[in-house]
Amino acid sequence: MAQQKVVMKVLTMTNEKTRQKAIEAASDILGLDSITADLSDQKLIVVGEMDTTALMKNLKKKIAGKIEALTIGPT
Repeated sequence: MAQQKVVMKVLTMTNEKTRQKAIEAASDILGLDSITADLSDQKLIVVGEMDTTALMKNLKKKIAGKIEALTIGPT
């Protein structure tokens, strides 16, 4: 797998508690280099060699919210 950058909008990420839950859910996936969460834009940015389908499924399962993939591509 190649290094990729995934930018997602997490509509339920509105406070520090949900931000932390999103980061913890993303960190369960193997091969990540960095995770950045921006509360003001409700964006979660994940960089690394990962299975994006597994990442999205895990986030939806763990934070039970609507997630939109904004961009998926090389870093």
